[in-house]
Amino acid sequence: MNKQFKFLSAGILLLAVSLGFSSCGEERADRRENSKEIETPTRSVDTPTFNADSAFQFIAEQLEFGPRVPGSEAHIQCRDYLADQLRRFGASVEIQEFNARLFETQRSVRCYNVIGRFNPGNRNRIVLAAHWDTRYKADHDPDLENRDQPVPGADDGGSGVGVLLEVARQLGENPISLGVDIVFFDAEDQGQEGGRPETWGVGAQHWSNVIARSGSSRPQYGILLDMVGASNPRFGREQFSARFAPTILDKVWRVAQNLGYGRFFVNQPVAGVIDDHYFVNTIARVPMINIINRPPDTDTGFVPHWHTLSDDLNAIDRNTLKMVGHVVLEVIYLEDAGVL
Repeated sequence: MNKQFKFLSAGILLLAVSLGFSSCGEERADRRENSKEIETPTRSVDTPTFNADSAFQFIAEQLEFGPRVPGSEAHIQCRDYLADQLRRFGASVEIQEFNARLFETQRSVRCYNVIGRFNPGNRNRIVLAAHWDTRYKADHDPDLENRDQPVPGADDGGSGVGVLLEVARQLGENPISLGVDIVFFDAEDQGQEGGRPETWGVGAQHWSNVIARSGSSRPQYGILLDMVGASNPRFGREQFSARFAPTILDKVWRVAQNLGYGRFFVNQPVAGVIDDHYFVNTIARVPMINIINRPPDTDTGFVPHWHTLSDDLNAIDRNTLKMVGHVVLEVIYLEDAGVL
Protein backbone atom coordinates (compact mmCIF):
# COMPACT_ATOMS: atom_id res chain seq x y z
CA MET A 1 0.00 0.00 0.00
CA ASN A 2 1.30 3.36 -0.96
CA LYS A 3 0.77 7.04 -1.01
CA GLN A 4 -2.35 9.11 -0.44
CA PHE A 5 -3.65 12.43 -1.73
CA LYS A 6 -5.28 14.97 0.56
CA PHE A 7 -8.54 16.53 -0.60
CA LEU A 8 -10.43 19.73 0.09
CA SER A 9 -13.28 18.92 2.50
CA ALA A 10 -15.19 15.85 1.34
CA GLY A 11 -14.71 16.69 -2.31
CA ILE A 12 -12.33 15.28 -4.82
CA LEU A 13 -10.19 18.32 -5.62
CA LEU A 14 -6.51 17.88 -4.90
CA LEU A 15 -4.93 20.46 -2.62
CA ALA A 16 -1.58 19.90 -4.31
CA VAL A 17 0.82 17.11 -4.92
CA SER A 18 3.38 19.05 -2.94
CA LEU A 19 1.45 18.61 0.30
CA GLY A 20 3.05 15.17 0.48
CA PHE A 21 2.15 11.55 0.07
CA SER A 22 1.93 8.57 2.37
CA SER A 23 2.30 5.15 0.81
CA CYS A 24 -0.15 2.93 0.70
CA GLY A 25 -11.83 -24.44 11.95
CA GLU A 26 -14.06 -24.91 8.85
CA GLU A 27 -12.88 -27.26 6.10
CA ARG A 28 -12.13 -25.80 2.69
CA ALA A 29 -14.64 -28.16 1.14
CA ASP A 30 -17.56 -26.27 2.68
CA ARG A 31 -20.78 -26.24 0.68
CA ARG A 32 -23.74 -24.00 0.18
CA GLU A 33 -25.97 -25.33 2.93
CA ASN A 34 -25.22 -22.30 5.12
CA SER A 35 -25.38 -19.84 2.24
CA LYS A 36 -27.59 -16.79 2.21
CA GLU A 37 -30.45 -16.86 -0.27
CA ILE A 38 -31.76 -13.61 -1.70
CA GLU A 39 -35.20 -13.85 -3.24
CA THR A 40 -35.77 -11.64 -6.27
CA PRO A 41 -38.74 -11.32 -8.63
CA THR A 42 -36.88 -13.31 -11.30
CA ARG A 43 -34.82 -15.96 -9.51
CA SER A 44 -33.31 -17.08 -6.23
CA VAL A 45 -29.64 -16.16 -5.83
CA ASP A 46 -27.69 -18.75 -3.90
CA THR A 47 -24.40 -17.25 -2.73
CA PRO A 48 -21.83 -19.78 -1.47
CA THR A 49 -20.42 -19.41 2.02
CA PHE A 50 -17.07 -17.67 2.23
CA ASN A 51 -14.63 -19.73 4.32
CA ALA A 52 -12.44 -17.39 6.37
CA ASP A 53 -10.23 -20.23 7.61
CA SER A 54 -9.42 -21.12 4.02
CA ALA A 55 -8.57 -17.48 3.21
CA PHE A 56 -6.38 -17.29 6.33
CA GLN A 57 -4.52 -20.41 5.21
CA PHE A 58 -3.89 -18.86 1.81
CA ILE A 59 -2.30 -15.88 3.60
CA ALA A 60 -0.17 -18.18 5.77
CA GLU A 61 1.03 -20.06 2.71
CA GLN A 62 2.17 -16.82 1.07
CA LEU A 63 4.12 -15.86 4.19
CA GLU A 64 5.87 -19.25 4.23
CA PHE A 65 7.82 -18.13 1.15
CA GLY A 66 9.10 -15.05 2.98
CA PRO A 67 8.75 -11.42 1.84
CA ARG A 68 7.66 -11.36 -1.82
CA VAL A 69 10.00 -8.60 -2.97
CA PRO A 70 10.57 -8.51 -6.76
CA GLY A 71 13.88 -10.10 -7.67
CA SER A 72 13.90 -12.53 -4.74
CA GLU A 73 13.54 -16.31 -4.77
CA ALA A 74 10.45 -15.98 -2.54
CA HIS A 75 8.91 -13.78 -5.22
CA ILE A 76 9.34 -16.46 -7.92
CA GLN A 77 8.06 -19.21 -5.63
CA CYS A 78 4.95 -17.23 -4.74
CA ARG A 79 4.29 -16.39 -8.40
CA ASP A 80 4.20 -20.09 -9.22
CA TYR A 81 2.05 -20.82 -6.17
CA LEU A 82 -0.56 -18.21 -7.19
CA ALA A 83 -0.72 -19.52 -10.75
CA ASP A 84 -1.02 -23.13 -9.55
CA GLN A 85 -3.85 -22.26 -7.14
CA LEU A 86 -5.83 -20.43 -9.81
CA ARG A 87 -5.41 -23.36 -12.23
CA ARG A 88 -6.48 -25.78 -9.51
CA PHE A 89 -9.72 -23.83 -9.13
CA GLY A 90 -10.46 -23.98 -12.84
CA ALA A 91 -9.25 -20.59 -14.05
CA SER A 92 -7.47 -19.98 -17.33
CA VAL A 93 -4.15 -18.51 -16.20
CA GLU A 94 -1.85 -15.94 -17.79
CA ILE A 95 1.43 -14.76 -16.30
CA GLN A 96 1.98 -11.26 -17.66
CA GLU A 97 5.69 -10.43 -17.57
CA PHE A 98 7.18 -6.94 -17.52
CA ASN A 99 10.27 -5.11 -16.33
CA ALA A 100 10.05 -2.68 -13.43
CA ARG A 101 12.75 -0.24 -12.38
CA LEU A 102 12.69 -0.35 -8.60
CA PHE A 103 12.97 3.05 -6.99
CA GLU A 104 15.56 2.27 -4.31
CA THR A 105 18.19 0.58 -6.48
CA GLN A 106 17.13 1.86 -9.91
CA ARG A 107 17.80 -1.62 -11.25
CA SER A 108 15.41 -3.28 -13.64
CA VAL A 109 13.70 -6.37 -12.21
CA ARG A 110 11.47 -8.90 -13.92
CA CYS A 111 7.96 -8.75 -12.48
CA TYR A 112 4.77 -10.70 -13.03
CA ASN A 113 1.05 -9.99 -12.95
CA VAL A 114 -0.75 -13.28 -12.33
CA ILE A 115 -4.18 -13.35 -14.02
CA GLY A 116 -6.90 -15.98 -13.63
CA ARG A 117 -9.95 -15.89 -15.90
CA PHE A 118 -13.24 -17.63 -15.23
CA ASN A 119 -15.53 -18.01 -18.26
CA PRO A 120 -12.96 -16.36 -20.55
CA GLY A 121 -15.30 -16.45 -23.52
CA ASN A 122 -17.93 -14.22 -21.86
CA ARG A 123 -17.53 -10.57 -22.87
CA ASN A 124 -19.61 -9.55 -19.83
CA ARG A 125 -16.83 -9.40 -17.23
CA ILE A 126 -15.75 -7.85 -13.94
CA VAL A 127 -12.22 -7.74 -12.53
CA LEU A 128 -11.18 -8.40 -8.94
CA ALA A 129 -7.65 -7.42 -7.93
CA ALA A 130 -5.06 -7.25 -5.18
CA HIS A 131 -1.29 -6.75 -5.15
CA TRP A 132 0.88 -9.71 -4.19
CA ASP A 133 4.32 -8.12 -3.79
CA THR A 134 5.55 -6.90 -0.40
CA ARG A 135 7.47 -3.72 0.40
CA TYR A 136 11.24 -3.99 0.27
CA LYS A 137 11.77 -2.12 3.54
CA ALA A 138 9.82 -1.61 6.77
CA ASP A 139 10.21 2.15 6.59
CA HIS A 140 7.59 2.83 9.30
CA ASP A 141 8.76 0.29 11.85
CA PRO A 142 9.06 1.87 15.32
CA ASP A 143 12.46 0.19 15.73
CA LEU A 144 14.88 2.11 13.53
CA GLU A 145 17.11 -0.95 13.23
CA ASN A 146 14.30 -2.82 11.45
CA ARG A 147 13.67 -0.24 8.74
CA ASP A 148 15.97 -1.80 6.15
CA GLN A 149 14.28 -5.21 6.44
CA PRO A 150 11.50 -6.29 4.06
CA VAL A 151 7.89 -6.34 5.26
CA PRO A 152 6.24 -9.76 5.82
CA GLY A 153 3.06 -8.45 4.15
CA ALA A 154 0.32 -10.48 5.80
CA ASP A 155 -2.20 -7.63 5.59
CA ASP A 156 -0.57 -5.31 3.05
CA GLY A 157 -0.70 -7.62 0.07
CA GLY A 158 -1.39 -11.02 1.59
CA SER A 159 -4.91 -10.37 2.87
CA GLY A 160 -6.37 -9.25 -0.46
CA VAL A 161 -4.73 -12.18 -2.23
CA GLY A 162 -6.00 -14.62 0.39
CA VAL A 163 -9.57 -13.38 0.06
CA LEU A 164 -9.46 -13.58 -3.73
CA LEU A 165 -7.98 -17.08 -3.73
CA GLU A 166 -10.92 -18.20 -1.62
CA VAL A 167 -13.27 -16.40 -4.01
CA ALA A 168 -11.59 -18.30 -6.86
CA ARG A 169 -12.06 -21.57 -5.01
CA GLN A 170 -15.76 -20.83 -4.58
CA LEU A 171 -16.11 -19.93 -8.26
CA GLY A 172 -14.55 -23.27 -9.15
CA GLU A 173 -16.94 -25.21 -6.93
CA ASN A 174 -20.02 -23.08 -7.63
CA PRO A 175 -19.83 -22.10 -11.32
CA ILE A 176 -21.54 -19.03 -12.76
CA SER A 177 -21.79 -17.67 -16.28
CA LEU A 178 -20.44 -14.17 -15.55
CA GLY A 179 -16.87 -13.55 -16.71
CA VAL A 180 -14.59 -12.89 -13.74
CA ASP A 181 -10.93 -11.89 -13.99
CA ILE A 182 -8.81 -12.20 -10.84
CA VAL A 183 -5.63 -10.15 -11.20
CA PHE A 184 -2.75 -10.26 -8.74
CA PHE A 185 -0.73 -7.12 -9.49
CA ASP A 186 3.02 -7.11 -8.96
CA ALA A 187 5.33 -4.20 -8.07
CA GLU A 188 2.64 -2.15 -6.36
CA ASP A 189 4.56 -1.47 -3.16
CA GLN A 190 8.09 -0.63 -4.31
CA GLY A 191 7.71 3.11 -4.82
CA GLN A 192 9.14 6.27 -3.34
CA GLU A 193 7.23 7.68 -0.40
CA GLY A 194 6.73 11.37 -1.06
CA GLY A 195 7.89 10.90 -4.63
CA ARG A 196 6.31 10.51 -8.04
CA PRO A 197 3.01 8.59 -8.22
CA GLU A 198 4.21 6.42 -11.10
CA THR A 199 6.85 4.76 -8.89
CA TRP A 200 3.91 2.90 -7.33
CA GLY A 201 1.47 0.44 -8.88
CA VAL A 202 3.83 -0.52 -11.70
CA GLY A 203 2.08 -3.83 -12.38
CA ALA A 204 -1.29 -2.12 -12.57
CA GLN A 205 0.16 0.41 -14.98
CA HIS A 206 1.42 -2.37 -17.22
CA TRP A 207 -1.90 -4.28 -17.13
CA SER A 208 -3.80 -1.06 -17.82
CA ASN A 209 -1.63 -0.14 -20.78
CA VAL A 210 -2.17 -3.61 -22.27
CA ILE A 211 -5.94 -3.16 -21.88
CA ALA A 212 -5.82 0.35 -23.37
CA ARG A 213 -3.79 -0.78 -26.40
CA SER A 214 -5.62 -4.03 -27.08
CA GLY A 215 -8.84 -2.51 -28.36
CA SER A 216 -10.70 -5.50 -26.94
CA SER A 217 -13.69 -5.17 -24.69
CA ARG A 218 -12.87 -3.94 -21.20
CA PRO A 219 -14.28 -5.36 -17.97
CA GLN A 220 -17.41 -3.51 -16.92
CA TYR A 221 -15.86 -2.55 -13.59
CA GLY A 222 -13.39 -3.66 -10.96
CA ILE A 223 -12.94 -4.07 -7.22
CA LEU A 224 -9.50 -3.75 -5.61
CA LEU A 225 -8.79 -5.22 -2.16
CA ASP A 226 -5.91 -3.76 -0.16
CA MET A 227 -5.26 -4.28 3.55
CA VAL A 228 -8.52 -6.10 4.24
CA GLY A 229 -7.40 -8.35 7.11
CA ALA A 230 -7.06 -6.31 10.30
CA SER A 231 -9.46 -6.26 13.24
CA ASN A 232 -12.25 -3.68 13.43
CA PRO A 233 -11.65 -2.18 9.97
CA ARG A 234 -13.01 1.08 8.64
CA PHE A 235 -13.71 0.92 4.93
CA GLY A 236 -14.58 4.46 3.94
CA ARG A 237 -15.51 5.82 0.52
CA GLU A 238 -12.02 6.35 -0.87
CA GLN A 239 -11.89 9.50 -2.92
CA PHE A 240 -10.49 8.16 -6.20
CA SER A 241 -13.14 5.45 -6.06
CA ALA A 242 -15.78 8.13 -5.54
CA ARG A 243 -14.37 10.21 -8.37
CA PHE A 244 -13.92 7.56 -11.05
CA ALA A 245 -16.43 4.86 -10.11
CA PRO A 246 -19.21 6.37 -7.96
CA THR A 247 -21.92 4.02 -9.25
CA ILE A 248 -19.81 0.95 -8.43
CA LEU A 249 -18.93 2.36 -5.02
CA ASP A 250 -22.61 2.91 -4.25
CA LYS A 251 -23.49 -0.59 -5.43
CA VAL A 252 -20.85 -2.42 -3.39
CA TRP A 253 -21.46 -0.33 -0.25
CA ARG A 254 -25.19 -0.98 -0.56
CA VAL A 255 -24.56 -4.73 -0.72
CA ALA A 256 -22.26 -4.55 2.31
CA GLN A 257 -24.75 -2.56 4.33
CA ASN A 258 -27.63 -4.84 3.35
CA LEU A 259 -25.58 -7.74 4.68
CA GLY A 260 -25.29 -5.97 8.05
CA TYR A 261 -21.77 -4.57 7.69
CA GLY A 262 -22.67 -0.87 7.79
CA ARG A 263 -20.57 -0.36 10.90
CA PHE A 264 -17.47 -1.19 8.83
CA PHE A 265 -18.44 -0.08 5.31
CA VAL A 266 -19.11 3.50 6.31
CA ASN A 267 -20.65 6.29 4.23
CA GLN A 268 -17.80 8.67 4.97
CA PRO A 269 -15.17 9.97 2.55
CA VAL A 270 -11.53 9.11 3.16
CA ALA A 271 -8.46 10.54 1.42
CA GLY A 272 -7.58 9.20 -2.00
CA VAL A 273 -4.77 6.66 -2.26
CA ILE A 274 -2.37 6.17 -5.16
CA ASP A 275 -3.02 2.46 -5.40
CA ASP A 276 -3.49 0.02 -8.28
CA HIS A 277 -7.06 1.20 -8.91
CA TYR A 278 -5.82 4.73 -9.66
CA PHE A 279 -3.99 3.50 -12.76
CA VAL A 280 -6.77 1.11 -13.79
CA ASN A 281 -9.13 4.09 -13.76
CA THR A 282 -6.87 6.60 -15.46
CA ILE A 283 -5.08 4.38 -18.02
CA ALA A 284 -7.36 1.42 -18.76
CA ARG A 285 -10.50 3.53 -18.20
CA VAL A 286 -12.07 0.67 -16.28
CA PRO A 287 -14.03 2.03 -13.29
CA MET A 288 -12.50 0.38 -10.23
CA ILE A 289 -13.07 0.99 -6.53
CA ASN A 290 -10.70 0.33 -3.65
CA ILE A 291 -11.84 -1.48 -0.51
CA ILE A 292 -9.08 -0.35 1.83
CA ASN A 293 -8.85 -0.03 5.60
CA ARG A 294 -8.36 3.62 6.64
CA PRO A 295 -8.49 3.95 10.45
CA PRO A 296 -9.32 7.48 11.61
CA ASP A 297 -6.85 7.86 14.49
CA THR A 298 -3.41 6.85 13.23
CA ASP A 299 -0.51 9.11 12.27
CA THR A 300 -0.21 7.58 8.80
CA GLY A 301 -3.90 7.12 8.05
CA PHE A 302 -3.27 3.38 7.73
CA VAL A 303 -3.18 0.50 10.21
CA PRO A 304 -0.43 0.61 12.88
CA HIS A 305 1.35 -2.39 11.33
CA TRP A 306 1.54 -0.74 7.89
CA HIS A 307 5.09 -0.96 6.48
CA THR A 308 6.43 -2.54 9.69
CA LEU A 309 7.69 -5.99 10.66
CA SER A 310 4.46 -6.39 12.67
CA ASP A 311 2.54 -6.97 9.44
CA ASP A 312 2.55 -10.71 10.13
CA LEU A 313 -0.16 -13.30 10.74
CA ASN A 314 -0.92 -11.76 14.14
CA ALA A 315 -2.29 -8.75 12.25
CA ILE A 316 -5.00 -10.85 10.56
CA ASP A 317 -8.54 -11.25 11.90
CA ARG A 318 -10.63 -14.01 10.33
CA ASN A 319 -13.80 -12.01 11.03
CA THR A 320 -12.62 -9.24 8.71
CA LEU A 321 -11.66 -11.75 6.00
CA LYS A 322 -15.11 -13.30 6.33
CA MET A 323 -16.87 -9.97 6.00
CA VAL A 324 -14.93 -8.77 2.95
CA GLY A 325 -15.16 -12.13 1.24
CA HIS A 326 -18.90 -12.30 1.92
CA VAL A 327 -19.42 -8.91 0.31
CA VAL A 328 -17.34 -9.76 -2.78
CA LEU A 329 -19.07 -13.09 -3.32
CA GLU A 330 -22.48 -11.48 -2.89
CA VAL A 331 -21.65 -8.87 -5.51
CA ILE A 332 -20.45 -11.54 -7.96
CA TYR A 333 -23.46 -13.83 -7.62
CA LEU A 334 -25.98 -10.98 -7.67
CA GLU A 335 -24.25 -9.61 -10.77
CA ASP A 336 -24.40 -13.04 -12.38
CA ALA A 337 -28.14 -13.21 -11.66
CA GLY A 338 -28.66 -9.79 -13.21
CA VAL A 339 -30.26 -8.35 -10.09
CA LEU A 340 -27.57 -5.96 -8.90
